[in-house]
Amino acid sequence: MSVYGAHEARIYYVQESTFGVTPNNPSMLGMATAENVEPALDPILVKLRGLGSRDLQTVRRGLRHIDLKVSYALPSDAPINLLQHVTTLNSLSVEVFYEKSSGIVDLLHEGCRMDKAAVECSAEDVVKASVELVGQDLVAGTSKIAGATYADHSGVVPFYESYVQRGAGDGSGLAAVERVVDWKFRVENNLKRVPVIRSTNGHLLKYLQERHRVLAGELTFEFESKQEYDDVLNDAEFSLKFGLGGSTSALFKYCKWERVGTPTKVEDLVSLKAPFVARDIIIS
Repeated sequence: MSVYGAHEARIYYVQESTFGVTPNNPSMLGMATAENVEPALDPILVKLRGLGSRDLQTVRRGLRHIDLKVSYALPSDAPINLLQHVTTLNSLSVEVFYEKSSGIVDLLHEGCRMDKAAVECSAEDVVKASVELVGQDLVAGTSKIAGATYADHSGVVPFYESYVQRGAGDGSGLAAVERVVDWKFRVENNLKRVPVIRSTNGHLLKYLQERHRVLAGELTFEFESKQEYDDVLNDAEFSLKFGLGGSTSALFKYCKWERVGTPTKVEDLVSLKAPFVARDIIIS
């Protein structure tokens, strides 16, 4: 059998009704715009030493770690279908399979919740996202999910179908900002794997609990105004809304600039970089 190529890899997901349980006959949604997929399985080995030997006395499995990273262009027909789960924190079953005529390698990640998501857009590019998921377990097989149907999201969201708006801290009074040349934001849920002492599946986490949340990002402006400097000097609070394609968006509320800088170089235009933090987000 020859080595699998990236063109033979696919990724699909479905929301779970019960944490860690893939629904029967699921309707799987695909990420045809995925650019990078990185499944990882770590047994977190417990390595024990003892007297009488320079080498390990025994090696036992510990708490199984399931991780999955995906980078993709937001599909124009459903821009936030996957991304929204960074705020809903619904659990997902995510299937990554590698398929050729001679056989299939199927990796089914069960009990996945989204730990981190980063979204960015630059002029002359498309809106892209990178997400990191943490799972409860992984099932490796040689066939796809029995009874499943598969459908793919399609299209992309180019930069000219995005936008940036700014308003009052509570998200009201939004108005277009047309000085931005690129933007990015990130959401971090800081999920914690929580095991319990039990004789059945004791090597699997029982809870996947969110902790403190990080809401942050950065904008790059063409330097035409001192507004961002005034915001810092006046300790101003505001909201930022990013268009994600169609009628979807990410609204960050109660924002403040962390830093404002205007690096200036000979024979170049001046840009203004402004990272921000926020206290609330709505993806809809």
